Amino acid sequence: MAYVYILQCSDGTYYTGSTVRDPAQREWEHNHDCGWGANYTSKRRPVILVYTEHFESIEEAYQRERQLHGWGHTKKAALIAGRIEDLKAASRAKRRRE
Repeated sequence: MAYVYILQCSDGTYYTGSTVRDPAQREWEHNHDCGWGANYTSKRRPVILVYTEHFESIEEAYQRERQLHGWGHTKKAALIAGRIEDLKAASRAKRRRE
């Protein structure tokens, strides 16, 4: 089993990652100097695990992570909150701007 996870950082930004470990364990690692966190989150502690998705393989999780990296803050916030209509509206708005 693999996961995509989103952490909310202390400055309000989001960090998106993928892992084969438990996402709660990854949250702990990002919050502590254990050598397994990211440079980005080390400067924005504490971080809070706000979203997870599970996948059968790390390849699928990584592909989803790459997709989410292309999303803006508003769209990620809608995903986290489960506001599907807001996700659709954000996608339509982006297409109109392009």
